[in-house]
Amino acid sequence: MAKKVVASLRTQTGKDFAKVIRMVKSKKTGAYAFKEKIMPNDEVKDYLSKK
Repeated sequence: MAKKVVASLRTQTGKDFAKVIRMVKSKKTGAYAFKEKIMPNDEVKDYLSKK
């Protein structure tokens, strides 16, 4: 499924979006998990600066 997402981002309108992968630590177990999200380029800095 990831291949389809990446392929769809290569279209002309897809240049306005980015796939953001963020590492999040679980409070319960202490293990790390990765969260993936597709968002407009202008929202990426705000998303990554949040905790």
